Amino acid sequence: MELNKASKKLKLYGFNNLTKTLSFNIYDICYAKTPETQREYIEYIDEQYNADRLTKILTNVANMIGANILNIAKQDYDPQGASVTILVSEEEVPLYEKNENETTEVETPLPKNVVAHLDKSHITVHTYPESHPDDGISTFRADIDVSTCGRISPLKALNYLIESFDSDIITIDYRVRGFTRNIQGRKHFIDHKINSIQNFISKEIKDMYQMIDVNIYQENIFHTKMMLKDFDLDNYLFGTVSENLEPKEKKKIKQRLQKEMIEIFYGRNIPKL
Repeated sequence: MELNKASKKLKLYGFNNLTKTLSFNIYDICYAKTPETQREYIEYIDEQYNADRLTKILTNVANMIGANILNIAKQDYDPQGASVTILVSEEEVPLYEKNENETTEVETPLPKNVVAHLDKSHITVHTYPESHPDDGISTFRADIDVSTCGRISPLKALNYLIESFDSDIITIDYRVRGFTRNIQGRKHFIDHKINSIQNFISKEIKDMYQMIDVNIYQENIFHTKMMLKDFDLDNYLFGTVSENLEPKEKKKIKQRLQKEMIEIFYGRNIPKL
C-alpha cells in the first residue's frame, strides 16, 4: 500500500532555512590563429552571451525551479564579459500590501527591505572571455551560481544549464548548508537524497562526457567534473577549417587545444608537449 504523498513531507517547526547552492564553471575552448581572429572570437562570444541573453537563461532557470523573480540586475562590460544577478523567492511576493493605518483598502508599495527576508535566494552569472598571449588558444568561462533557501532545489535546472552553453569542460559543485528543525525540534541538515550530482544529469549528457566525482557525504558537499569525450578539430577552430591546414599544423593545434582542456579539467599546469 502506497503512502499518501502528504505524509511523506517533512513537518517543520517554522521556516525551512536549508541553503542549497549549485555552482558551475563552464568552459568553451577555441583556437584563433591571429590577433585579429582572437578579437573576433571575443566579440562573437560577447554577442552570443551578452547580458540580455544571459538574463533569459537565468529567467528560465528561475521558472524551472519554481522561484519567483523579485529583481534583475544586468551589466555588459568593456572590453568584454557580462554579469547578471536575479533575486528570487520561494513564495510569491505580492506587489502591494494593505496600509494598516487606513480604514479603507488602500494599496501601497511594499517596503524596500523585503529583500532581507530569509526565504530570498539568488541566481547569478559572470562571463570571462580571454586569450592565451602567444599560442592562439582562446577560452570562454561562465561562472553560474543558483542558491536557494527552502524547498525549491537548483538541481531541477541542471540539464538545462549544461545545454544552454557550448561546454567543453564543466565543473559543478553542489552544497547543502545550515539546518532546519522538525516539529519535535530535531535538526535536519538535508531534506533530499543525493550521493552524486551525476544522478541528476540526463543519460544523453553523461554519454557525451568523461566524468569524475569528489564527494564528501558527511558534509553534504558534492563535486563533479566533466570533459567532452569526442574531439573534432573543426569544432574548435575559429576563422578557419581543418582542411585549410597542413597536417603538421593540425597536429600542433590539436595538441595545444587538448593540453588546455586537460589543464583546466585537472586544475594544474602540465609540461609543454
